[in-house]
Amino acid sequence: MILSKNEALVASIRERYLAVKDSLGERARRLFVASEAKAAGYGGVRAAANATGMAPSVIGRGKAEIAALEAGVASPLDATRSRRAGGGRKKVTVSDPPLLGDLKALVESTTRGDPMSPLLWTARSQRNLVAAMKQAGHSLSMPTLADLLRGLGYSLQGNRKRQEGAQHPDRDAQFQHIAEVVRRQGDANEPAISVDTKKKELVGEYKNAGRELRPKHDPEPVRVHDFIDPEQGKAAPYGVYDLAQNEAWVSVGLSHDTSEFAVNAIRTWWVEMGRARYPNATSLVVTADGGGSNGYRVRLWKLELQALADELGIAIHVCHLPPGTSKWNHIEHKLFSFITQNWRGKPLITHQVIVELIGATTTRTGLKVRCALDTRSYATGRRVTDAELATVNLAPCTFHGEWNYSILPTGRDPVGYVI
Repeated sequence: MILSKNEALVASIRERYLAVKDSLGERARRLFVASEAKAAGYGGVRAAANATGMAPSVIGRGKAEIAALEAGVASPLDATRSRRAGGGRKKVTVSDPPLLGDLKALVESTTRGDPMSPLLWTARSQRNLVAAMKQAGHSLSMPTLADLLRGLGYSLQGNRKRQEGAQHPDRDAQFQHIAEVVRRQGDANEPAISVDTKKKELVGEYKNAGRELRPKHDPEPVRVHDFIDPEQGKAAPYGVYDLAQNEAWVSVGLSHDTSEFAVNAIRTWWVEMGRARYPNATSLVVTADGGGSNGYRVRLWKLELQALADELGIAIHVCHLPPGTSKWNHIEHKLFSFITQNWRGKPLITHQVIVELIGATTTRTGLKVRCALDTRSYATGRRVTDAELATVNLAPCTFHGEWNYSILPTGRDPVGYVI
């Protein structure tokens, strides 16, 4: 195909322009195209415009700048600038001065909960903000809105758990008391454990939070709905964490999370791990939450601990965390958090899978975990009478005896016995 003289000129300019375009700034591109137009002579501006897509008026300004430089006349444009001051589209905040103030008032009113705000009960998405601003007489795009919000110091934020509600006035004192009791127990080489029940887990092909490495585009299929499988049921992991040894035992219950189940998990820990670790133990310190199956108000918890104290022949000292502070229980961040990390993205399809995943949990600090199923059935609704409670050989502490108490083997004198 034979090109005309003009077409050949356009193609030649386009080839040279594309070769250097990406390495030039706006002003340098303008001067380059203007020099090509000047070198082409008559019709050069149109040919350069067709080759580069640059407006003829822009090329004309470039030719004027070149002529000024050749004549030794100072350029009207500062060497550090690509265009004259005031050039280009005005910022939306300049062309619409009230816009920024109205946007700030709109976002702040929803933050404060202003009942007159149009977005009080609506998701404050960029789309809804743009619509609300349009109703107020402003026109802006979502990218521009995002830039303005960043300038105002706003960003997407989730909720943060900080407000704990009413705090007991002796909360800190109770934590100090627990720390001192555990310290004395450790100095005496006596066992001290932290206990709690982990969140119950559905057993079966259910979605488990988190992600796990798998072949690309091949996620593990799980059920769409989390309806409980009556044959598999739920698993209730009850943990016993040794505060001194960084070791733990977890009993995975198939039945209900009762005080009887909780104390039996402590008993199993002692048989499987504690007895060999502390052969000369004379006491056991148990730190626990204030509620649940090991709550300080639960009568069955104390009655079962009495049976355990009689069985082991040692005193059991119990210290409950203050109300509303269960997240500070050592077992939560020393054991349960790592179990959750270890089985992330893995469906807990059977009870044995749960046992294996818990038992395989380790940390860089040397955490060791042993786990087994507790196949016993624990009945709910078991009531402890006043007469049964009276058989508990209980010695309350002088400081918050409802939270801190010792349960001694039957027959041992509790008078004057404090922890």
